[in-house]
Amino acid sequence: MLYAKCMSKLFLIPNSLVDDDISVIPQYIFDTIKHLRCFMVENDKNARRFLRRLSADFPLQECEFFNLNEHTDEIDAQNFFESVCCNDIGIISEAGCPCVADPGADIVFAAHEKGMEVVPLVGPSSILLAVMASGLGGQNFAFVGYLPKDKGERMRMIKFLEKRSSLEKQTQIFMETPYRNLSLFQEIISACNPNTLLCVAADLTSKDQYIKTQTIQAWKKFQPSIDKKPALFLIKS
Repeated sequence: MLYAKCMSKLFLIPNSLVDDDISVIPQYIFDTIKHLRCFMVENDKNARRFLRRLSADFPLQECEFFNLNEHTDEIDAQNFFESVCCNDIGIISEAGCPCVADPGADIVFAAHEKGMEVVPLVGPSSILLAVMASGLGGQNFAFVGYLPKDKGERMRMIKFLEKRSSLEKQTQIFMETPYRNLSLFQEIISACNPNTLLCVAADLTSKDQYIKTQTIQAWKKFQPSIDKKPALFLIKS
């Protein structure tokens, strides 16, 4: 459905990757969004804390917060825009950049249909940071998100991604729930060829940041300390 041109804007607001650390959030973001009073967020409490960290006197009592999660769909997006009329709106990610391995794409697409200007703001993205630091090449890469939960299917997917990497010369990036990191690491070591390269990137932007790239054969000699830490895995064959 097409709409007449809307003069309001949708701002995509990145958040820090580490709890309560806004040192990586550029000052210009606050200057850009300080007029906003309407937000779509994954967690109301966390969004309020983020805005308060940006500015101790941010007028939270004047703000409206609408729920955004993996279940938000096109109908929710249309209802949302009808409820906020022509106000400028912000989408705040829980961590990193909105709509990148995060919900929000349906809202952004609906904004385009409505004729709104969409304004992405600069901030940390764990996917891009991992690609930059891996040494595996950022000219051709794919982020495939979470792998299947079933172990057999997961092992087959790892082998498939390794083969795709070899055929397409493409770095494959995926992730797991932090408490399953070590299990996934062991499955990668078991499934992949000895010469395949694996980068493990964990706790990005934190003081305990860990990034290491080496062959599967070299990884077999030790196990990284990534249990219960947010991590990305990148393979290149």
